Amino acid sequence: MRAIAIAAVLLVAPVPFLACAGKRPASLGVHDRGLAPCPASPNCVSSDARDESHRVPPLALAVDSAEAWRAARERVSELPRTRIVRVTADSLHAECRSAVFGFVDDLELQLRPEEGIIAVRSASRLGYSDLGVNRRRVEDLRTSLTNRGVLR
Repeated sequence: MRAIAIAAVLLVAPVPFLACAGKRPASLGVHDRGLAPCPASPNCVSSDARDESHRVPPLALAVDSAEAWRAARERVSELPRTRIVRVTADSLHAECRSAVFGFVDDLELQLRPEEGIIAVRSASRLGYSDLGVNRRRVEDLRTSLTNRGVLR
């Protein structure tokens, strides 16, 4: 009986690690006309970042802003293990889960039609390094929308 109890504990103990969502950061969303700054850790990229280690170029529109915004929302909804949490006329927040441990990254887009861009931010909620996952996500989104003729 004791062996069964020990086996049950060993099987259940890793469960908390399989749901590594973390708490949704209060800083998400548009602040002072821009996206939240990245933390000092290397697990965040943003087109609003001023330092090169976190900076990615914004998504430069090749089509009308309304058409680009529709295409961007559609493409984000097609990303694996991604759920759009909030969408407005000019902003989007999605949660992207990792395949193995379920770590959550926050992906944010902000349409800026007057600049002809979509600002982008992707950041891990937990940990220090993301092994480049957030940068790859943004660049994959850029490539996909460029191939569709939405971005230049």
